[in-house]
Amino acid sequence: MMVPMQQLRFILVGFAALVSAFSASAQEVVRLRVEDTIQPASQQYIERVIREAGERHAELVVLELDTPGGLVDSTRDIMSAITGSAVPVAVLVTPAGARAASAGFFILVSADIAAMSPGTNTGAAHPVLMPSVPISIDEKTAETLTEKATNDATAMIRAMMESRGRNVDLAVEVVTESKSFTASEAMENDLIDLIAGSTEDLISKLDGKEVKRFDGSTQVLSLDGAHVETVNQSFDEHLKSVLAMPIVALALMAVAALGIYTEVTHPGGIAPGIIGATALLLFIYSSTVLPVNGLGILLILIGIGLFALEVKFVSYGLLTVGGLACFVAGALILFDTPIPDLRLNLAAVIPTALVVAATVIFLLQRVVNAHRRQVMTGAAGLVGEIGRAISDLDPDGKVLVHGEYWDARSQSGRLGKGAAVRVEVVGDKRIDVSAAEPVATSSEGSS
Repeated sequence: MMVPMQQLRFILVGFAALVSAFSASAQEVVRLRVEDTIQPASQQYIERVIREAGERHAELVVLELDTPGGLVDSTRDIMSAITGSAVPVAVLVTPAGARAASAGFFILVSADIAAMSPGTNTGAAHPVLMPSVPISIDEKTAETLTEKATNDATAMIRAMMESRGRNVDLAVEVVTESKSFTASEAMENDLIDLIAGSTEDLISKLDGKEVKRFDGSTQVLSLDGAHVETVNQSFDEHLKSVLAMPIVALALMAVAALGIYTEVTHPGGIAPGIIGATALLLFIYSSTVLPVNGLGILLILIGIGLFALEVKFVSYGLLTVGGLACFVAGALILFDTPIPDLRLNLAAVIPTALVVAATVIFLLQRVVNAHRRQVMTGAAGLVGEIGRAISDLDPDGKVLVHGEYWDARSQSGRLGKGAAVRVEVVGDKRIDVSAAEPVATSSEGSS
């Protein structure tokens, strides 16, 4: 039976409407959360998610942000990823108590939609020089370098705010004067676009909203019934993020020193050497991410050296105290940065120093005790052993010691056959013995 053309047309139109409705309801929002300092690990995570969102043709990317700041280079790369994204990117500082300080402010205002939750804050974006090695520069040079960094950051924030149509002058003050703002203050002063309590609240407020992209184009967001897909860090990204933690870097340095020290003092252990070398390589990676101070490393190594000397010399604990002081001082200045989250505090440093001190002293004490212990193997191990004369010693003869026959010379004058003897000196072809009280040993046999 043929279907009339009119009915077929209605069927096709209805099918198209269903497909359109399904597509509209299947819009995807990709969410990621960064609750960390801004460094290569967080940078890699953000760039990957933005790239994958574009490949999946998502409607929106929401970056939930809570950061004290971080590295300038990583911040620039993240901003480039956001402004070049094929998908609109919203940055939401959330939950209450979160912050987008320093580098976080730059990332926030680079987004297509900049949003904050009530109870959050942003700002304090003045750049600070963080040399990775100790350098000696005069005050004038330091001022010049700081001025250059500030001018560069000012130009970057000005370009970003102008393109986004936000308050340029106030944003510049955030950089030059380290001003900070609450969510409501940032909204009132046109630094951000929205205040939203959560990602879900943000999505509901953005549905149907026209967004101006960085390249000047516009896009209307269709977010009604959108599916929110949360993308977490990969194992590789998480590992790099952990290695970028100051306390982890300090622990790696301590393990590296202890592992290599153990291998040197206890040759042939293999495992301590492997563990120490692995920890050293991981610490080297951490030092490429964190602003490590070379003077801090030197003080820590001096501290470990003083722990070792405590066993060699009688200092009544003074060397240990000095070692602890050097280790703690070195750890406190190990990371040269004004960002508190990238520095170590006493609560983390002191327990680490005590563990390292106890381990070094314990290991070295074992080595010293082993060196003091009488040799129990080889020819030298015969010294002091008791044997029996199997011929007259006048003064030369033969003796039996540990089941072996030796040419011997008596140091106690003439000794008769069967007399008990003690080994005094072991030579290449002969041993010197002296008279001793008879001692029954299972190693002796009959002649």
